Amino acid sequence: MEKSCSLLVHFDSSTPALANEIKEALEGNDVPAKIEAMKSAIMLLLNGETIPQLFITIIRYVLPTDDHTIRKLLLLYLEIIDKTDSKGKVLPEMILICQKLRDNLQHPNEYIRGVTLRFLCRMNETEIIEPLIPSVLSNLEHRHPFVRRNAILAIMAIYKLPQGEQLLVDAPEMIEKALLSEQDPSAKRNAFLMLFNCAQDRAVNYLFTHVDSVPEWGELLQMVVLELIRKVCRTNPGEKGKYIKIIISLLNAPSEAVIYECAGTLVSLSSAPTAIRAAANTYCQLLLSQSDNNVKLIVLDRLNELKSSHRDVMIDMIMDVLRALSSPNLDIRRKTLDIVLELITPRNIDEVVLTLKKEVVKTQSTELEKNGEYRQMLVQAIHTCAIKFPEVASTVVHLLMDFLGDSNVSSAMDVVVFVREIIATNPKLRVSIIMRLLDTFYQIRATRVCACALWIIGEYCLSLSEVESGIATIKQCLGDLPFYTATEEQNAVDAPKQPPQANSITVSSRRPAILADGTYATQSAASEIAVAPPSLVAGSLSSTGNLRSLLLIGDFFLGTVIACTLTKLVLRYGEVQPSKVEVNKASSQALLTMVSMLQLGHSSVLPHPIDNDSYDRVVLCIRLLCNTGDEIRKIWLQSCRQSFVKMLADKQLRETEENKAKAQTSHAQPDDLIDFYHLKNRKGMSQLELEDQVQDDLKRATGDFTKDGDDENKLNRILQLTGFSDPVYAEAYVTVHHYDIVLDVTIINRTKETLQNLCLELATMGDLKLVERPQNYTLAPESSKQIKANIKVSSTETGVIFGNIVYETSNVLERTVIVLNDIHIDIMDYITPASCADWTFRTMWAEFEWENKVAVNTVIQDEKEFLNHIVKSTNMKCLTPPSVLDGECGFLSANLYAKSVFGEDALVNLSIEKQADGKLSGYIRIRSKTQGIALSLGDKITLKQKGGS
Repeated sequence: MEKSCSLLVHFDSSTPALANEIKEALEGNDVPAKIEAMKSAIMLLLNGETIPQLFITIIRYVLPTDDHTIRKLLLLYLEIIDKTDSKGKVLPEMILICQKLRDNLQHPNEYIRGVTLRFLCRMNETEIIEPLIPSVLSNLEHRHPFVRRNAILAIMAIYKLPQGEQLLVDAPEMIEKALLSEQDPSAKRNAFLMLFNCAQDRAVNYLFTHVDSVPEWGELLQMVVLELIRKVCRTNPGEKGKYIKIIISLLNAPSEAVIYECAGTLVSLSSAPTAIRAAANTYCQLLLSQSDNNVKLIVLDRLNELKSSHRDVMIDMIMDVLRALSSPNLDIRRKTLDIVLELITPRNIDEVVLTLKKEVVKTQSTELEKNGEYRQMLVQAIHTCAIKFPEVASTVVHLLMDFLGDSNVSSAMDVVVFVREIIATNPKLRVSIIMRLLDTFYQIRATRVCACALWIIGEYCLSLSEVESGIATIKQCLGDLPFYTATEEQNAVDAPKQPPQANSITVSSRRPAILADGTYATQSAASEIAVAPPSLVAGSLSSTGNLRSLLLIGDFFLGTVIACTLTKLVLRYGEVQPSKVEVNKASSQALLTMVSMLQLGHSSVLPHPIDNDSYDRVVLCIRLLCNTGDEIRKIWLQSCRQSFVKMLADKQLRETEENKAKAQTSHAQPDDLIDFYHLKNRKGMSQLELEDQVQDDLKRATGDFTKDGDDENKLNRILQLTGFSDPVYAEAYVTVHHYDIVLDVTIINRTKETLQNLCLELATMGDLKLVERPQNYTLAPESSKQIKANIKVSSTETGVIFGNIVYETSNVLERTVIVLNDIHIDIMDYITPASCADWTFRTMWAEFEWENKVAVNTVIQDEKEFLNHIVKSTNMKCLTPPSVLDGECGFLSANLYAKSVFGEDALVNLSIEKQADGKLSGYIRIRSKTQGIALSLGDKITLKQKGGS
């Protein structure tokens, strides 16, 4: 990153000593020394220095040199220097330069001719160019293509000058004649480009004269043809029918760049299903043929755009898109799955799920570095398919349950959440899922996965055999009771207080901390957690029951889940088992297990006792088994499942409402023209043109062509840079394209004088970087100028663009400076609302290091109104369901989430309380992986939370 330097080093680069050294080297006969001297002079000029004393020396000693490198440097020098005086007239010394340039244009060496012609493309002085025109035209018939192609570019540059049409009246006619006889692909491309820019009608006539040979043209010429088609159809949409035939013929071109541009042009010009299908086919071919991952990502972006606007056509291409999963890159796979999941229908769901199952099996058989992450993505995709189309769940749920014991905890968690949702929504699969879960339960090693699986066992083991199998499975995974013996406890008490060796687990943690001065630091902590001795564990963790292993490292939250599951199973066992003896036996065994867990929690075997919450929960379960009423039995055996079903229904309702909100609603105006397709004259129209006409009529009838909101949005992005009383008025239209910011600055000269060397000087603060150097312009009295400035963005951070306008007038010798208003780049342009699972949010919240805590200070007195205001102001999505926020209790806590265009995650937690005086108090905490987004989002919330616009 560029940083300001506070150390100033004096170095006057235009001192006479340095100028004399360059002059001496130029006057000598040493060619390498002359080359270095010319490079030094050019570098000084580029850095803004003026060395007028060198000009005559260069004319005398460098101009006659025959060395090609020196001649090339001479042309660069002549391109940089000022060729006019303060009044805008050409310097008299340039007459000598004109003679040398004429000699170069007639030189026997084609390289000298070519570089001189290329130099003339950058000349704007008519007085210098006019004497050279005959020599330039003579090079159109040179034997070497390098000379001819540069001669065409020089003629095009001269013709574009303000007086170019007077200098070269018949230039288009000559270029068209040269184009007909030219054989070199590059020269033909330059000639066609000249006609395209200067005489569009001639370019169109040439195109249709040789329309049959367009597929055989070179790649460069075909690209210019596509650019011409886009320009012509933009100005005259009625003629696009005859151009689409040319585009479709180019879809079979050997160049991949050409067919990519063809597909993009076809989509922009036509909405006919045939054309869109051809473009989509082209993109799918590129997706498979290209090895560059960046190209694949770009092509997937184009397919994603097609999916948004032409979903019906893309549905038929879904299997072609799925073939991109063969790429090992996770970003490509993720983007492919995102596209496919929005294209699934009852017709293609079976094929899609079959393909995803094959990919899951591949992750099991091959050992790649990121197999776990890819498997997690596949599980989430299958989960989405099963929710949309429940009939496919039976084909995948048993396969996925093999991964409940996956070493990747996130993947295993996705599987168990999927199983939990399927068993609730597909009652027919309940028995098979329960039996499969009981068979594979011993493989689960993660606490969260065990807890979720135990909840499923407790809620959905309904028959006698299932309940008995559930109790037996838990008993087997817990092992023999008690969890420790008195001898082992005594050994643990008598052991010297030193770091345990074999029977301990070292747990280290790192968390962000805020110091007294407000700065951030990372706090590290390491602790030793003792586990039972080998005799107690009866082997390593891999050979011990999974529940016993987790309890012996002090995981008593899982212990409460075990107690609750056993309680539910015993209560249900009492309903389905007629024998009271068996019920009492099962209840006694469950009570013994719970009491053993409490004894373990208070023993000296573990260094940390059981926490109070877990203790109270286990004691509650013991009391329930000892004395259970009908109401309590109903709550434990029915209410939990009913609440879960209600939560799923609420989630599905939210997703339905979000899909409806995403659907674009467009309205036609009462006086809009509607053409009736069946009443039109179809003579001479191809099938593609007829389809295109139908699509245009449908769009016009449904109002898709109206974009009033975009115009209003443009007006909001115009920023005034100078005052109305300033001699130069400037305003800017800011366009944000993810990684680029384009400033379209309009400058108006409000004086009666000509402004010379007018320059828009800009500087940036934050992670912004200017791309181009500022240029000088001459502005006539009461005229305007459009200047574009490109700025690169590298992170989600609020940036500032500031600068000034500098100009000179003929009456004032000094330069005038007008300071511009600052332009603040809003962070809202970079972040978009996004969704994630609750446990994913909590995981990121624990991992992210940067936190910004903003105190609530607002005049809004309603909690939900304040939440909605923050959501709207920050462009984030509230992850907390509306059903959770219902009710009036004086407290509100909600999680918000968004992603930036750079892939950064923004997490926000809003916790507020209503005071006795009606005011809201609390905090808004922002966490992110990078500092910029946390600080910028905090500043935005601080500015907006009071209820301002």
